[in-house]
Amino acid sequence: MERIIFYCLAAVIIVFAIASVTSRKMLRSVIYLSFVLISIAGIFFLIDYNFLAAIQLTVYAGGIVVLIIFSVLLVHHIEMELEMAKTSQKILTAIGCLTGLSVFLTAIYSFEFNEINNSLTTTTEDIGTGLLSYKAGGFILPFEVISVLLLAAMIGAIVIAKGKKLTEKNNDPQ
Repeated sequence: MERIIFYCLAAVIIVFAIASVTSRKMLRSVIYLSFVLISIAGIFFLIDYNFLAAIQLTVYAGGIVVLIIFSVLLVHHIEMELEMAKTSQKILTAIGCLTGLSVFLTAIYSFEFNEINNSLTTTTEDIGTGLLSYKAGGFILPFEVISVLLLAAMIGAIVIAKGKKLTEKNNDPQ
């Protein structure tokens, strides 16, 4: 039964990922992306990684998708149709994706995974302490850098999207 659920979730992920990148409507692409992220959380629930599934649902499927929708609504391009890429660009993208996939699979299959002693358990408190620790082995600096990077990307997207409107207002001799 678990195998059937896994294959169903994998099929949903593949179908909606393809739909997300091929859709010409911005809002539809975001909705398809949310289905992909929710299905990934379903796989995490399936393998009993409940904490990771909850993080996937709240941060990615919830927060990031809402942020993208908010950004789209903010720039008033909710019905914006995206340009279709040229055939040469599609081929170049496919080659890049296949290269990345081959590097990923080579790294995964060449790495020697070791079993962890099952008597040691990691709690949610241990994960939180490790993420927000500023001592050795802590991840507070990358956490903050990523948050600043996401903020800069959102501001950049808004400036690019409103670029024409901003220059038209500045050049308008009222």
